[in-house]
Amino acid sequence: MTDYIVITCGGTGGHFYPGLSIARTQQDRGKKVLLLLSGKNSAEQSCVAEKFNIPCLTLPHMPSPSIKHPRNCWKFLKGLLGGIKQAKAVLKAEKPTAVLGMGSFASLPVIWAAKSLRLPIFLHDGNARIGKANRFLSRYARVLATAFPAVNFHKVRSKYVVSGMPVRPELKQSAMSKAEAINALNEKFKSSLTAENFTILLFGGSQGARKLNEVFGKGVKALAKKHSHIQLIQLTGAGEFDSVVKFYGEPDFPLLLLPSLAEMHWAYNAADLVICRSGGSTVAELNAFGKYAVVVPYPFASELHQDDNADYLATLGAAEKVNNADLNETMALELLERLYAQGDLAELGKISIQPQAWQGAENMLKIIDETLEENK
Repeated sequence: MTDYIVITCGGTGGHFYPGLSIARTQQDRGKKVLLLLSGKNSAEQSCVAEKFNIPCLTLPHMPSPSIKHPRNCWKFLKGLLGGIKQAKAVLKAEKPTAVLGMGSFASLPVIWAAKSLRLPIFLHDGNARIGKANRFLSRYARVLATAFPAVNFHKVRSKYVVSGMPVRPELKQSAMSKAEAINALNEKFKSSLTAENFTILLFGGSQGARKLNEVFGKGVKALAKKHSHIQLIQLTGAGEFDSVVKFYGEPDFPLLLLPSLAEMHWAYNAADLVICRSGGSTVAELNAFGKYAVVVPYPFASELHQDDNADYLATLGAAEKVNNADLNETMALELLERLYAQGDLAELGKISIQPQAWQGAENMLKIIDETLEENK
């Protein structure tokens, strides 16, 4: 068993939270772990890590390089060199058994420092398309693992395996029925949802998604006027909450509006249909909970990787992919009408459940353990 792992992650939550999940799992098995964070959200992310008693250090900020923004290239180089120097000093002092990178250019300084110190390097990618940074860094890695089967695995320069996504441990609760989940939501938020109603869960990720809020909000309102058994749980994102509250006014159907929700397992278990973006963590959670979804890939995701995530889920038969550019109120209502009338969404959603949907963190640690044992 690997005694001490340094995990480098940061940037977006899609890189940070899977890394945090692995760190928590490593700590739960009584072994050492250290997070090295980089990116504009590293201060906030370090506070999250500290809540779980995960030790972490923050490296210099390093924006992604872009020829369209020459000033960023200079900041990137400055942050990279400073990050390598700091990471090398930390790794020399800590002497970890292995170093794990969770993707994005934020992991470059630590991986290069680990390479210079000849430490075993492992990589994880949380999408169905392996990102540029991981493709480049794979030449230094023992193994690159992915959350889903990758469409571009042939570009990996190391051993490649599918490990699954390290899903947040708090989502893995004891099984809840729809009625139990509805009751939990009603009790905490004083809402008036009922288990008999067709329940739609709408969210756009941690920052929200204005277009999803607007278009599907109008679609659900129109659907609820035509059918009496419709209710909505909508996570708006903090920046969109006030405008969405104003949009609904005094709703004439059961509605629970929240900026975000810590107990996402309640929302998933309550839902008959999920409408969301197709980030890696969201797709993995849909896999784990077995929910049918309408997935709308974020159109500005790097290399359109959310499209690949959506295609993976749709291939399983458990999702319908909708292009962001095609979204409008008429289309949203027609889609909701059809899915409401379909009646077998629960069975279709179960198709997406993967045998080891909750084991991504354990699988990644097992891959590291076994690889190091083989190379003794």
